[in-house]
Parts: sequence; structure tokens; C-alpha cells
Amino acid sequence: MLLIKNANIYAPQALGQKDLLIGGGKILAIENQIDSNKAFTVWDAQGKTMTPGLVDQHIHIIGAGGKHGFSSMTPEISMTDLISCGSTTVVGLLGTDGSTRGIKTLYAKAKSLEMEGVTAYMYTGYFGLEPMHITSNVQDEMIFIDKVLGCKIAISDVRSSYPTDLELLHLLRQVRVGGMIAKKKGILHIHLGALNSKIDTLLRIVKDHEFPVENISPTHMARTKDLLDQGIVFAKMGGMIDISTGGTNYIEPYKAIQYALDQGAGIDYLTFSSDGNAGLDKKDANGKLIGFKRASFQLNLEQAVKLIQDGLSISDAFKIVSYNPAKNLGLSQKGEIEIGRDADFCFFDESFQLTEVFSGGKQMMDEGKVIAKNSFD
Repeated sequence: MLLIKNANIYAPQALGQKDLLIGGGKILAIENQIDSNKAFTVWDAQGKTMTPGLVDQHIHIIGAGGKHGFSSMTPEISMTDLISCGSTTVVGLLGTDGSTRGIKTLYAKAKSLEMEGVTAYMYTGYFGLEPMHITSNVQDEMIFIDKVLGCKIAISDVRSSYPTDLELLHLLRQVRVGGMIAKKKGILHIHLGALNSKIDTLLRIVKDHEFPVENISPTHMARTKDLLDQGIVFAKMGGMIDISTGGTNYIEPYKAIQYALDQGAGIDYLTFSSDGNAGLDKKDANGKLIGFKRASFQLNLEQAVKLIQDGLSISDAFKIVSYNPAKNLGLSQKGEIEIGRDADFCFFDESFQLTEVFSGGKQMMDEGKVIAKNSFD
């Protein structure tokens, strides 16, 4: 068992300086002081700030891209990439491409990351209306595939299948019913493009068809101001809206969060995800395409720190990257430092530089350096 001493805990709510006892990858005790004995390995946090490990609910773990041909495809992500930015739980997904990127490969990658020490899940589906399957349909996927938390689809994008309200409702029904049977929450994770239709169809589904808002998970909500304004309406209806940190946004992500809060959206309905490893264009000053780049997978943490520097409390900033996405995904063991939950932690120095990461109770980063190894390192 591991005894962590003198940690200044944000769980994400502020708990003050505490000791924690960890065993079997779980938090066993949180006390003002826990006496050590010979059975414990002791690690002294020396008053460092401790938060839950970050939960990234939208990341391309097997790569994405490809809109400019085969050479524009992005590579897979590694476990050490994720640990380097404090991400201890991730949800992988496909993008536009459901041909050269396969759902079975996505499942295998999620299992691989978990064997290396990071908790990984996935969405079935991709941009298209006809989802990519391991089994025969979305409901079966929810029930029989352990890693599947929901289904992805795209709307309001020229690369989407332009699904109707009824078609989306059919997918939502499969996600919700499959989740009920499998004891999962179940979400339809919805990529938003920049078309004028925005999330009109999602608002109709909630208002006119009375479908539960908690099963609807729109992302890329700061792509345009009009989209974010409509997303704030969705948040006020009780829906969770996700802002990408590594993808396309009309303003910097932390400013989008501040704008949403200023407009009356509750902090409990806002999340960051990275869109990491998506394929982005590199353009010159005249807008000419000169190459490609990967969307950063590191910006969830960076943007959360910017929120703190801009005056948001540590508790609220880390809700956006830990507790809230875990709640959106229905992961009751993640996103909070509490007895019985998974021992996933980040530690920070006084300037909020990431210094240590623990995943499942195992130390993966020490003094700012990743000490865990990928399988082929």
C-alpha cells in the first residue's frame, strides 16, 4: 500500500492538507494524519497541490486526419504522451474516416493503453450516420463491449451525413437502452461543424420529443460564437457542452469558458476535451496550405491553468477537466478524490507546473519527468 503524506487536495473541492492511503489502485482513506507502518510505502507530497487525474473524453488515440490524402493522416498516440499532460482517463474515437481507421483497431488501442497503465474507453461510430460496429448495432455495442461508453456522429458539417431528428432519436434510443441494460450512462457524442444549422436539431429533440438531455453530448462548441451562444442555451437546459482545446475555436478555449459563465451557464455543465491527434492544416500568412500538424493533446491542462490565472477557483477549473467529463461519461470511479474511487492524481508546484502523476495508484511521472515506459521503449 502507498501512503501519500501532506498533500494539499482539490478533490476538486478544496479539502486542505491531508494524508491518503492507497491500495489495489483505490483510495482507502483520507485523513488529516495517517500514521505510517512497515506495510506502507510512503511518499511525501510536501504540500504540493493535488487534483484528480484529468479525463479527456474526446481524443484520437489511433490517429485521425486524412482530408488531404493518405499522407495527411496522423499517427497513434502513446501512453507517455497522455501521462505527460496529466491525462489518466481517455475516450478514443474515430473521425471523418471510417474506412482506413477501424473500430476494432480503436478497441485494441484502448485495451493496449490500459495494459500500459492509463484507463481508456471508446465510442462506437464515426462521422457517418451508419455507425462502424464490432457487433451488429449500437445497442449491442453498449451491452457487450466493455470499453464502449456511447456512439459518435457528426452534424452541421459538410462531412456529416445530415441526419434527421428521427435518425438521431433512433441512435439515442439505442445508446440509452443499451446503457440501461449494461449499467452504463450512455451518450451520443456529437461532432459539431460550422454550418448554420448549429445544434437546432438537438434543441428540438430535447424540447419537442422530451428526450433526456443527459444522454446528448455535443462537442466543438466554441467553433463559432453563434454555436457557443446556442450551446449556452443547451447548458441552461441541463445539458453538458464540451469545448475543444486542441481543435478549431473562434476564441481561446479558456475565454470561451469565461464567456459561457458570464452568460449564465453553470460551471457544472462545461467541459474541456483535447480533440488531440486530429489532423489540422498548416497555412502561410496568405492562407495557403503548406503542411499538416496534429491537434495538441496537452491543452486541457494548459487551458485549466489559464482559467486559474484569470481568476477562476482551482476547484472550478479542475471540475472542467476531471469531475465534469467523468460525470458526463457516467464514470463514477473517476474525476474525484474520494474514498473508494480510483487512485488517479496530478500534483503541481507553486507555479502550477505538473510534477507528478499517479494512475491506478502507480506513479507514472516524477519531478516533471515521465518514468513509465511504453511497451516498445
